[in-house]
Amino acid sequence: MISDRVKKGIERTPHRSLFKAMGYTDEELSRPLIGVANAFNEIIPGHIHLDKITEAVKRGILANGGTPIEFPVIGVCDGIVMGHEGMRYSLASRELIADSIETMAVAHAFDGLVLIPNCDKIVPGMLMATARINIPSILISGGPMLAGKSLTGEDTSLSNTFEAIGAFVSGKINEDELKFCENNSCPTYGSCSGMYTANSMNCLTEVLGMGLAGNGTVPAVMSERIRIAKKAGMQIVNLIHKNIKPRDIMTKQAFLNALTVDMAIGCSTNSMLHLPAIASEAGIKITLDMANEISEKTPNLCKLAPAGNHHMEDLNRAGGIYAVMKELTKLDLLNLEVMTVTGKTFSENFQNIKNLDTSIIKPAETPYSKTGGIAVLKGNIALDGCVVKRSAVAPEMLKTRCKAKVYNSEEEAIKAIYDGKIEKGDIVVILYEGPKGGPGMREMLSPTSALAGMGLDKDVALITDGRFSGASRGASIGHASPEAAVGGNIALIEDGDFIQIDINAGIIHLEVSDEELEKRRKNWIPPEPKVKTGYLARYAKLVQSAHTGAILI
Repeated sequence: MISDRVKKGIERTPHRSLFKAMGYTDEELSRPLIGVANAFNEIIPGHIHLDKITEAVKRGILANGGTPIEFPVIGVCDGIVMGHEGMRYSLASRELIADSIETMAVAHAFDGLVLIPNCDKIVPGMLMATARINIPSILISGGPMLAGKSLTGEDTSLSNTFEAIGAFVSGKINEDELKFCENNSCPTYGSCSGMYTANSMNCLTEVLGMGLAGNGTVPAVMSERIRIAKKAGMQIVNLIHKNIKPRDIMTKQAFLNALTVDMAIGCSTNSMLHLPAIASEAGIKITLDMANEISEKTPNLCKLAPAGNHHMEDLNRAGGIYAVMKELTKLDLLNLEVMTVTGKTFSENFQNIKNLDTSIIKPAETPYSKTGGIAVLKGNIALDGCVVKRSAVAPEMLKTRCKAKVYNSEEEAIKAIYDGKIEKGDIVVILYEGPKGGPGMREMLSPTSALAGMGLDKDVALITDGRFSGASRGASIGHASPEAAVGGNIALIEDGDFIQIDINAGIIHLEVSDEELEKRRKNWIPPEPKVKTGYLARYAKLVQSAHTGAILI
């Protein structure tokens, strides 16, 4: 066992004495030592209950002959840090999470890992760590919260609360209605109930083979979530005995499967950052071009909030991610012979799997659309690409021509929106919010929600080198690469320029000649760094472009 290096032999007598200082017995030290990475904290609704998940995992490990050793992992709540300086730390925290797990696991010679995340950057950070360390590992998430209810009894979620601000500012709802939304849109703990980034990554963890069935969809408040946690604890011991490691599971075919399901269920555009970053840690290259190729042949089978009215509990009731994958097998779009943490392949796992509600998971023969939920656009604005959640874009905005209104930060753009300066036919251009320029590539749910709440999401587009939340809807185009801070062409857009968008054709084009762009480039002055000290300053020096997954080198 790997842990023998800290517990076996005469020369390890001092090491064993330190274990015994903590109460470990010789019997416990004779078993596999399994790190339990617990991301519990009291600031993230999706993590407030992870102590219960962790206890269930530890029981499962003990029941199958392992010794659990718990350690903490940080996490950032994207909703709470949205719209202010705190959002700069969200994406950047992914690397801290991966680095800290690597440090704990390798330094203490764990034989295996159970990783317990739930929300946005914690899931990919943990998957990056497993691919890097490559010791037997399994993820078990905390599960999604239940949908809330509106005054009229319709299901709601966090995105409705953000949009309610725009509705209030524009006089569409009153203060009492706004307060009702605040009190009722997030009724339970868990990751927010739509197909936002947290749930997207928890679902894709299943597809990558690193989580058990139900990892992405079983609600946080259900007892089944505790049972899955216990099974994960038991299964890690089996993975150690069989020596099945993350890189045996997360192969190139597994990532292609993940991109395929991503398109079918309409995941957050943030998946286009995280999947390439996780793959990079496994020594595999995943590109935006590959994502577009897969999107062009993959039908969109689900429309969960913000793209539609369904929520995670509905997807779970319909059969979950395995049911989606079973539909895709009809079109021969998946490789089912890849290994999973069950110790079996998907073809073995798929026995008795059925689509239980075709109104939630559309049959492969009659999808919402014949192409996937995410599209990658290229053009003179974004030579290396930009990303949009196609399934959440109104039909009339799939092909449009907009007039640019340019802002150098999210704050400037939000002020302009609330001040009524954005009109039908405009495209809001938000600069210097990329990985380096932000720094940290902030999510910008506030401006997209403000436009939606004011009823402008079918008339106004946005483009930025930053990110949009998985809860954003409308023609919200993010990840423009190269970013403005390094002189990408997006930095050269001026007020009044016209931009052509054709999402289905994968095209975005600034109606400015190459000669004019070159003239503007000569007059462009690189901005001063917004943050000059601390972690974010170091992050800005190392982080790469969004089209690489914003990895560090």
